[in-house]
Amino acid sequence: MSIAHYIKEIGRGKEGARSLTRAQAADLFGLVLDSAVSDLEIGAFCLSMRIKGETTDELMGFIDAAEARINNEALQAIWDKASSRPIVVIPSYNGARKLPLLTPLLAHLLAKNGCDILVHGMDEGMGNRVTSAALFAQLPPHPSIHYLSIAKLSPALKKLLDVRKVVGLRNSAHSVVKLINPFRNQASVRSVDMRSVLVTSYTHPEYFVSMNETLAGLKATALLLRGTEGEAVADPRRTPVMTGLISGTAVVLQEMQHGSIDTLPLLPTTTDAAITASYIQSVLAGNQIVPAPIALQVQHILKLL
Repeated sequence: MSIAHYIKEIGRGKEGARSLTRAQAADLFGLVLDSAVSDLEIGAFCLSMRIKGETTDELMGFIDAAEARINNEALQAIWDKASSRPIVVIPSYNGARKLPLLTPLLAHLLAKNGCDILVHGMDEGMGNRVTSAALFAQLPPHPSIHYLSIAKLSPALKKLLDVRKVVGLRNSAHSVVKLINPFRNQASVRSVDMRSVLVTSYTHPEYFVSMNETLAGLKATALLLRGTEGEAVADPRRTPVMTGLISGTAVVLQEMQHGSIDTLPLLPTTTDAAITASYIQSVLAGNQIVPAPIALQVQHILKLL
């Protein structure tokens, strides 16, 4: 099969490119994920979308295709408990750059409040970045916290993410992985009483607009916030604005903290996985206070469930 007719539409440059419908975008992304086209065509797709930028309809179509190709066998442990516990889905793809990675702390705090947690991400970080996978390996396992590499959750998406290693640029897959909820619309299909919420983040204000519109179009239930170095956990030093969506309807749940900060939490001064894991365990044991922004984030997520 060929996607040349799609490349012809999206590959005309930023000013001349035409947008695809949701159905066309789902068809195109499905062909890319299924490796039904050549590597040259995949490269052309990645670069064309990078230059053009995704519309809301295109992102929704890409997500439709990606969620339809999720490896559901990898989720069986969660499905076994789906009728009794709410599920929180946290994409974790950026890792720690300058600040300690506290996404696993968020997961453990939610688990303490009766949730099942799915964190999905890349096992290996860019450069020397510490990943959630590395931190979970340092922490005692928790029966309600499930970490899945994207390589297991969706091998096709992992392959597309890896294109960055070749061309050096992000592509649409990097946007898609932050917006997929494998449990979206699955409750009725499986005839289970299941509640799930996606917790995701944006890095720049313009991404808030596109992500918010996409989640609204998907009628998703989600918490959207300005991420900490791209991770979907509140900055422990200053509370960011947090937007909740319930079946696609958005409402501001938390205003941004303004003004000077009197005291800062005692955070690790390094991103080292072992040191960060030790800090997380100390917080969970009650020896250190949960950073206020993260405690607020937990409360808002529980309200959405």
